[in-house]
Amino acid sequence: MRIALSTGGGDAPGLNAVIRAAVLSATSRGWDVLGICRGYYGLLGEDQILSLTRNSVRGIAHLGGTILRTTNRGNPFAFPVRQDDGSYIEVDRSGEMLANIERLGIDAIVTIGGDGSLRIAQQLHDRGVHIVGVPKTIDNDVSGTITTFGFDTAVNTAIEALDKLHTTAESHDRVIVMEVMGRHAGFIALHAGVAASADVILIPEIPFDLEVVCEKVRARDRSGRHFSIVVVAEGAFQSGGEQSLMGDSLPGQDKRVGGIAGRLAWQIQERTGKESRSLVLGHLQRGGSPTGYDRLLATRFGGAAIEAVEQGKWGEMVALQSPHIVTVPFAEALREPKRVDPSHDIVRTARAAGISFGA
Repeated sequence: MRIALSTGGGDAPGLNAVIRAAVLSATSRGWDVLGICRGYYGLLGEDQILSLTRNSVRGIAHLGGTILRTTNRGNPFAFPVRQDDGSYIEVDRSGEMLANIERLGIDAIVTIGGDGSLRIAQQLHDRGVHIVGVPKTIDNDVSGTITTFGFDTAVNTAIEALDKLHTTAESHDRVIVMEVMGRHAGFIALHAGVAASADVILIPEIPFDLEVVCEKVRARDRSGRHFSIVVVAEGAFQSGGEQSLMGDSLPGQDKRVGGIAGRLAWQIQERTGKESRSLVLGHLQRGGSPTGYDRLLATRFGGAAIEAVEQGKWGEMVALQSPHIVTVPFAEALREPKRVDPSHDIVRTARAAGISFGA
């Protein structure tokens, strides 16, 4: 058996732990393992194909990033090609990729990625490729699994930042708005905001009213708490409004969502008279060593992916359905994106504790 590993989409703490576990599990079965560099670029001749051995993955479980590197471009079914005039067209290079899979003697692929990578995996599966998925996203927005590796690390990074912002906000009697990742799902903002005792949490699933947010700030001021901490997911938006966008996106990428923290801080200051500051946590959430929980989950996913290959569970994704790791079909995982349920007990608990969701 010869298998190949691919990491696609945004990076997440724990990717290397998945790679390590998969390589060790596969080689213990006597299989050959290849690493496809930068998503599917390696299979399209745009990057390398590496041989992965036990020595290749020694001492990498605690490292952030991915030794295979990654990209959120390079969809083989819609590959962006730059024209002489600087414009881009999308070309279907899937036939070329399938030919390279056959030429390299690859019997199965383990793709590690979020919903975008899994949609490509579904298309490859439909074309006859033996492929198994591992869910990866710090946003925790892949359905079929209770959580994804990288999410816990991102939440802890946000909590650490919020703990530090509390002290400076209180010292200056300021409002500080911190923006975290989450284009369509507010899990990071919700979990970090509740754990770090934020005063306002704004997420895409609950469109907010700016006046409700400002009234929360005023109410705290009247009660003698002259500072406020607002956590906002990058994809949050006002009722009747739209998400905040940042400039032009690159070919093959979704439009870049973000910049809401700066706008929101200015609006709060204008309406309340409270000095306000903003912070975009950005890619700090993706970096650094994974937490113990993420290392363990990623390792379990890597081992389970090899078991799925051994059992021929093509077109399926490994998933945590506590306390067990199971497999679910790609179609089931992709049927409906996972979002924060506004009636979830975490939201209810936060509201009962006095946290405002701006609505």
